[in-house]
Amino acid sequence: MGKFTADVSHPRYESLLSRHKLEIAAANGMLADSAMIAHGRGEAFDYLLGEKTSNSAMLATENALAHLIAAKQPIITINGNTAALAGKELMEIAQALNCPVELNIFYRTGPRIEALIKHLEAIKLEHGITTPILGENPDTRIPNLEGPRAKCCAMGIFSSDVIMVPLEDGDRCEALVKMGKTVIVVDLNPMSRSARMASITIVDEISRVANNMIQLIEADNQPEIDIDFVNSKNLQDSINIIAARYQEPI
Repeated sequence: MGKFTADVSHPRYESLLSRHKLEIAAANGMLADSAMIAHGRGEAFDYLLGEKTSNSAMLATENALAHLIAAKQPIITINGNTAALAGKELMEIAQALNCPVELNIFYRTGPRIEALIKHLEAIKLEHGITTPILGENPDTRIPNLEGPRAKCCAMGIFSSDVIMVPLEDGDRCEALVKMGKTVIVVDLNPMSRSARMASITIVDEISRVANNMIQLIEADNQPEIDIDFVNSKNLQDSINIIAARYQEPI
């Protein structure tokens, strides 16, 4: 894999850097074949959202973090794309919350799991993180879900009360909600099934979300749960932002 050569002054620097991280992850066996397609789809929505955290996305982020802090058994799940784009930051958030992370991939294979664990263990070693990594040996299943994607850990996803599942599959999101969990999804498409099924949807790019959460954790005032939060309104706010972008002069 070639060295990343884009200059920081390039207007597409962050986008190019994300693509490069995914190229490396793919070369290391961390990603499914469709990972780049999924990322490109999300990036298209990010263009329409202005490639920045909106006010509604920030409010959703604050509310999501408040739920994670208040949870009895929170967990953060990580798939290939999130590991590549925000693995360190998500591990740091989990450490601050004193909760584990669990590998949660749609196309589950032994080599992919091994590659993801190797990547996350290297992050732990480099940054002095002690967060447990679950998911190598799942021992139970998510009810009402078929195939390998139903596999999970009893002490992780299965027993959690609040779960952050970035870039989640719609069917699995629905199944988790049916289990009575507060499900936090990060999805740049406010019209996706995952976004509509989740308890809280953060319509923002995963690395921005992770960095925003870290800043909130490090702030003096911790966010509080917004009892008036309505996810459908939150999603409509993002749709309105996209619609307004179409009205801007070229």
